[in-house]
Amino acid sequence: MNKEEMFKVVKELPFDSKKSVFKDKNGVEVLLFRPSELSSRFKDYDKTKNFQIWLKDGDREFRPNHLRILIDLNLRIRSRSELKEKLLIAFDNIFYGKDPEEELKQLEKEKFAHYLNNLTLMGVLAQLFIIEQEHGYHKESNFDPPSLFLQGWIREFIDSPKEIDNMCMSVCSGQPPKADYVNKENKKGNKFVKDLKPLWYLQDN
Repeated sequence: MNKEEMFKVVKELPFDSKKSVFKDKNGVEVLLFRPSELSSRFKDYDKTKNFQIWLKDGDREFRPNHLRILIDLNLRIRSRSELKEKLLIAFDNIFYGKDPEEELKQLEKEKFAHYLNNLTLMGVLAQLFIIEQEHGYHKESNFDPPSLFLQGWIREFIDSPKEIDNMCMSVCSGQPPKADYVNKENKKGNKFVKDLKPLWYLQDN
């Protein structure tokens, strides 16, 4: 599904129901859930815009977070650095609204020494976290679109030579990605540019 189709699934998801939106070749599923009641720490959330992302792996069900995508992609690029631009283009296209299954079809054939989950599953997770930030983010963001925060980090984890633990620490402390990966796409910034070329941030660095 492209982003528009997945967004429609999210908006139409009934309260207190789970829906499978992707299943990889190993049987690991991506599930969506919309709770009708939110905990007190989420009292400022609009529950109609809130949804949860789950992974089901055999008998295990758990909620992944953004770090799962970032760590997975960083592990992949450490063993296959020659695929950097292909991975960046594929995940940029997912950010721009394309179907993860189509964008990652060719890269699925590549062998990686280290990773956490199926690559297309990671693409679907990225798509859903992007939708979550664009649809349900309840605070004022420094980015327009708000999902540019995550996409900047995806680019940085694929491209940057920094150590993975240092980058994870920066993400967990709420630091924004390096400006070079986002500034020309941020409509709130003074460096915003329309009609950028693919991988513009590599050409600038």
